[in-house]
Amino acid sequence: MSATWLNDAVFYEIYPQSFYDSNGDGIGDIPGIAQKLDYVKSLGCNAIWINPCFDSPFKDAGYDVRDYKKVAPRYGTNDDLHALFCAAHEKGIHILLDLVPGHTSEEHPWFLESSKEEENAYTHRFIWTDNAFASGDGMPFIGGECPRGGTYIINFFKCQPALNYGYRQIHEAWQKPIDDPACLATREAMKDVMRFWLDMGCDGFRVDMASSLVKNDGDEKLATMEVWRDIAGTIHREYPEAALVAEWNDPRRSLSCGFDMDFYLDWRGNGYSLLLRDFDIPAYGQAFEKNNSYFSADSGRDISCFLSEYLPAYQDTCQKGLWCLVTCNHDTLRAAPMLDDRERRLAYAFLFTMPGAPFLYYGDEIGMVYRWVPTKEGGYQRTGSRTPMQWAPGKNLGFSQGEADSLYLPVDPSADAPTVAAQEADPDSFLNFTRSIVALRHSYADLGNYSPLTVYSAEPGSRLFAYKRGQMLLAVNPSREALTLALDGSYTPVYGIGGPEIQAQTLTLPAQSFAVLKPLA
Repeated sequence: MSATWLNDAVFYEIYPQSFYDSNGDGIGDIPGIAQKLDYVKSLGCNAIWINPCFDSPFKDAGYDVRDYKKVAPRYGTNDDLHALFCAAHEKGIHILLDLVPGHTSEEHPWFLESSKEEENAYTHRFIWTDNAFASGDGMPFIGGECPRGGTYIINFFKCQPALNYGYRQIHEAWQKPIDDPACLATREAMKDVMRFWLDMGCDGFRVDMASSLVKNDGDEKLATMEVWRDIAGTIHREYPEAALVAEWNDPRRSLSCGFDMDFYLDWRGNGYSLLLRDFDIPAYGQAFEKNNSYFSADSGRDISCFLSEYLPAYQDTCQKGLWCLVTCNHDTLRAAPMLDDRERRLAYAFLFTMPGAPFLYYGDEIGMVYRWVPTKEGGYQRTGSRTPMQWAPGKNLGFSQGEADSLYLPVDPSADAPTVAAQEADPDSFLNFTRSIVALRHSYADLGNYSPLTVYSAEPGSRLFAYKRGQMLLAVNPSREALTLALDGSYTPVYGIGGPEIQAQTLTLPAQSFAVLKPLA
């Protein structure tokens, strides 16, 4: 049984180095997050996911962990993180940390010991071949850098050696089965890390690259699932209110092996990307081409590509956990400027009324734009979605009192750069729209995270999509022409964008509109 607090959870993702700088050094920090908890709560978000905040050389923005049990000094201290947990809990906010279980930094003490020639307790904590000139059996590998006579497997960048959870299909003598004592020891070490933070007050973890643990595991990921049944099963027995969300994008597997939630990730050409981001990424600094996604008013696309992928997976897993939609994340290009203000309102109205626990990426609530900026800490094209939060007009847009050249990334220099302060004063701002749609979700049990979804109308070629959550009927028309929907009973509108109207059992949806209807008793 999942943590009870997930029933009504709405998450806010915070990229800590870019959220709020409390000490003027140009980098966001944990005390800065603590100072903004009331703002997060004002959005209607009652849960936070913080991207990695552990000690790291930051060659991959903290996804290269040097010490799993120590807060990176640039963010503060372990005491600061404990204080954040306490302050958040007092305000009814839960906090997930970002766990990176598949690899560490090459500077992690485990790896430094593992790379030694002499046998020790960490010799097999990582995946090593048995020869300094051996290849990695299809996996990327690094050689020639360590005293040990072998090459080591990496998961992502060169700085991220893969932890050893074993192999499902063994081709080489140096590959170990998942029940080898060394592989079991890796599992226990990760459980120990999780216990450390849960005992301090953490409410769970977003798990990075959750499907990557066991190698040669095939598309089925059967052995990886077995490993997670052990790890997640242990954590849930010991901490029944802890929540785990997988970066997997395969709820049939993730929700069957102990995760409470999975993300529907924005992968090129999948159903989610076709909702918001169906465009060709231009060369650096060039303008974006036409967006052909469903919520683009002029695309002509219907909802079928999304539904054909989403519905079967949702129907197979809705009794097991939550498949979560996101506005964006640290790896995804922001929807602005690819979608304009009205298009994004319709998209967010849809995202925040669908099943699963929704995730709002920091700054999306004010329409922060994707910016072409030079790569930082391994971000490359993702860096443009990681720029500093825009709090107020003036110095560094309120992110930091430090000098501009000290900032983690430059703030948006545009004269019309959106800020929280400016939008607070405008009742029709995107910020206040976001608050209204999140408040709507909290107001009706039928819009809750576990409430069932059924498709009401999704005719091929039609831009109109209508769906039910419980007994409530919702409909969206992203096109530039009015569309109508026959109703199956008597309803009253409770929320609308663009002036939808009901007359004689017919809902009229003007161009670019959205409606939420409640059945009459």
